[in-house]
Amino acid sequence: MMSDAPLGVFDSGVGGLSVLGDLRRALPGEDLLYLADTAHVPYGARPDHEIRELTARAVSALHARGVKGVVVACNTASAFSLGDLRSRFDMPVIGLVPAVKPAVLATRSGVVGVLATPGTMRGTLLADVIREFADPAGVQVLKAVSTELVPLVEAGQADSARAREVLREILTPLAKAGADQLVLGCTHYPFLADSIRAEFGDTFTLLDSGAAVARHTRQVLEDRRLLNARASGGTEAFLVTGDPARAAPVITDLLSRALGPANVQNEGEIHRAPPRIECMQT
Repeated sequence: MMSDAPLGVFDSGVGGLSVLGDLRRALPGEDLLYLADTAHVPYGARPDHEIRELTARAVSALHARGVKGVVVACNTASAFSLGDLRSRFDMPVIGLVPAVKPAVLATRSGVVGVLATPGTMRGTLLADVIREFADPAGVQVLKAVSTELVPLVEAGQADSARAREVLREILTPLAKAGADQLVLGCTHYPFLADSIRAEFGDTFTLLDSGAAVARHTRQVLEDRRLLNARASGGTEAFLVTGDPARAAPVITDLLSRALGPANVQNEGEIHRAPPRIECMQT
């Protein structure tokens, strides 16, 4: 049955594991097949046509593996590729929308910040949601951009001194301007939450799109009768386009953060089985 097929999850790298965690909580019975295009990460500074081409190749690779749908767990790829993907594939393709709406609803200062990659800033999706939700409410949106944060997360350095230095440099102007909400406009950035709080305390409420896209994905699968009948027991498998040995320790660490405490006990200690990671070309 098609409902038993895995659900594909795609990101340019390991950042989409933050979304995978939300998908797992919303869809405990689904088998999730995650593809990280680690050979080409980061996407943010690449030309528009190249982002679309790389995204289409990745989704094609997941389609060839028999997935019943794909969550594009990458803000940059979503900003440039969703229309193209939906015209190519006869399956649900679900993307991310920056969490500007909840930030606008929650702000008390009337100023919200968006932290994103150059690609997401350049695309029309962010501008559209600002125009739809922030402008009518009279809320000011301040933007912060970096090309360095995604590679730091990919290298397992989300909690490093350098990550905190970059965050301090680019977010201090937003804090001084009174921003009280910070939209994390890249799926890598939830893994920087501890570093942001270490530098800024409770200055910002951090918002991302993971939980919302997970709820939407569940609704789409239900509407199309593609929801797996199992109530629990879903599995995760991982594909990378780069070196699996290099990706494994970072995936293991971030997966543990995204999924929460493991439930496999051995001699009184809690362990998570090592993730299954396979190399593939797109």
